[in-house]
Amino acid sequence: MITETKKDRGSLTGLGLVSGGLDSLASCLLLQLQGIEVIGLNFTSPFCLCDKALRNSECGLNVFDDKLGIKVYSIPKGDDYLEIVRNPKFGHGKNLNPCIDCRIYILKKAQEFQKEIGADFIFTGEVLNQRPKSQRLNALKIVEEESGLAERLVRPLSALHLKPTIYEKQGFIDRSKLMGIRGRSRKLQLELVRKHGLLTDYYACGGCLLTDANFSNRMKDYFKFNKTSKMEDIHILKYGRHFRYKNAKIIVGRDENENKMLLHLKNPDDLIMEAKDIAGPITIIQGKISEDILDYAAALTLRYSDLNEKKGTVVHGKKYPEMDKEIMIETQNEEIIRKFFL
Repeated sequence: MITETKKDRGSLTGLGLVSGGLDSLASCLLLQLQGIEVIGLNFTSPFCLCDKALRNSECGLNVFDDKLGIKVYSIPKGDDYLEIVRNPKFGHGKNLNPCIDCRIYILKKAQEFQKEIGADFIFTGEVLNQRPKSQRLNALKIVEEESGLAERLVRPLSALHLKPTIYEKQGFIDRSKLMGIRGRSRKLQLELVRKHGLLTDYYACGGCLLTDANFSNRMKDYFKFNKTSKMEDIHILKYGRHFRYKNAKIIVGRDENENKMLLHLKNPDDLIMEAKDIAGPITIIQGKISEDILDYAAALTLRYSDLNEKKGTVVHGKKYPEMDKEIMIETQNEEIIRKFFL
């Protein structure tokens, strides 16, 4: 919180929620241009689609340090976040995305971090009406109030369409140097960062897997069969073909990289299966495993292998590659596959 002793903007520190995208970059720039020190805070989770941002040198967290000299801290969302995904107070978006509750969650966590580093205020790169669920005017107000940041959450890109924060009213932040952007276009943000030599082109960054219908189905299945939710369980949901057969989860790798990831992410008690002497997938079986479940998983494994015959052999065990138990079975037909596919 800003004290009376801090009258000079050059002595202020703003903590910005940054994703690695254009909006948060432009927000940081606007405040830096007023002489305000900026620190970035990025929240990570298995739901983040951050790989594209990290690969692209002109779009990612590296730009904040390289171009603006901003230090960015990263904090992982905890297991408590999964309860918000499971049952959000303000509901889900089109799929399992709890957008409003997510904003409230990270802003509460940001306030804890703000105290640790002694930042004076928090700001975001939110743009009015850019997103239908969480950035409508009413949603922005809900987020402020529920997070305990009413009149204290700075949104530099849309500030001129919103009521002034206490920092603007008191003159700590020059409102006339903020912007009045609304809607989905990034034209004005891109013009701003281009003008100051930060980017030449805009690449969409980030994203959330909870907006994806297929991944949301896997999450719903996870919640149904797991009363206690842990973030460490979520990573494996991003890889392979997923099947729910009776009470067991069966995951079949789609390529060599996914096979490696499945072996890396599996739990110690999970069963591993693969076709014997034939190129094909790694299959992971989770839960209580009966002979019927083993047979179904074996048939699936052969279905996605390079087997050219109707019948083949799989090996399975809990330690890879030392698997000595075998099953000979026919491959699975498409109708049965579709029935249990997630």
